[in-house]
Amino acid sequence: MSANYRNFRNSVPWLILFLEAVFIVLFYFLFSQGDESRSMVSYAAFQDVNHMVIFGFGFFLTFLKRYGFSSTGFNLLIVVLGVQCSVLIEGLFCFLLEIPHKDGLKRITKAAVSITAVVISAGAVLGKANPVQLILMTVVEIIVFHVSKWINSIYLQVPYDIGMMNVHLFGAYFGLAVSSRFSEPSPRSEKNASTPKSALLSMLGTLFLWVFWPSFNSVLSVDRKWEVAYNTYFALAVSAVTAFMFSAMTTKDGKFRMAHIHSAVLAGGVAVGYTADRIRHPWIAMILGLLASVITVLGSYCLQRCLNPALKIHDFSGVHFTFGFPAVLGALAQVVLVTAENGTSLTSLGYSVMFHIGAFCVTISMALITGLITG
Repeated sequence: MSANYRNFRNSVPWLILFLEAVFIVLFYFLFSQGDESRSMVSYAAFQDVNHMVIFGFGFFLTFLKRYGFSSTGFNLLIVVLGVQCSVLIEGLFCFLLEIPHKDGLKRITKAAVSITAVVISAGAVLGKANPVQLILMTVVEIIVFHVSKWINSIYLQVPYDIGMMNVHLFGAYFGLAVSSRFSEPSPRSEKNASTPKSALLSMLGTLFLWVFWPSFNSVLSVDRKWEVAYNTYFALAVSAVTAFMFSAMTTKDGKFRMAHIHSAVLAGGVAVGYTADRIRHPWIAMILGLLASVITVLGSYCLQRCLNPALKIHDFSGVHFTFGFPAVLGALAQVVLVTAENGTSLTSLGYSVMFHIGAFCVTISMALITGLITG
């Protein structure tokens, strides 16, 4: 995938073998006891998340014609390695903090949700990183994401399911930080080009993600699971309608641009992931989906023409305005809804707002700093 790909080709199988051997040994020590408890997550919900991560993101990144097979193949490699690593890190934290954790299906579902951060980051370095770099990035990012999640959960008292929704924010800015350390391909290079076939496959991935996003947001919710899925669907529906509307409004000939629709139809699902458990009325989710879609379409113009060249960011897959901006909007919406709920108690309101803003700052700071170091 990069100019140095051949130099690392012989190292790939040995690195995978080494990691798999380490995983097997650690699984032996951490998960030797059987798991006979009843799962809090249904197998159907786990399958929805699994399909979303494998099929959805696998096809979502096929828009570059030179890396269609690489995006789907390396996506699978990243997911299967990352899920094992995520389960181990989660088990290690539970062991150190003496937290009982016997629900095996929920454990692997959490890992599948966590690996979304790495898959999003991989979109930012698509066409620049070779397999060894992608594997090492996967291991480092999973570890750092779990550290930031536990900091938010233990010290800032952010609910666990809300902390897991930081995958979009963390993955987008970690990937952008890593990408900034790579040399930028020429604008006229084949690496930037796409074909109608690759664009069609990428849109197929978007459809997979859109269909399974309500399950993704609601799978780890303890209470009000169906309400979370309900609000997520309406946010996605409005963001899709808004994407078509703004795409036609922002083009000279009034035609739809699939580049806009490809990104903006998912914005509502990303934004509402933070707030779906606090939304009491569907119209709130619909407004959030509309705003998320608008900032995604407008953000694609501003970032690609102004901000990205100035900061030397090359984001071919648009993870910044597809996942980063809607995630920031969702974090701000979370603060607004917390303020609305606790408006009568100024003391509890101050603490709640401070903790949620602190969780946002911790997540994005750790993503950017560790992303730069990793890159």
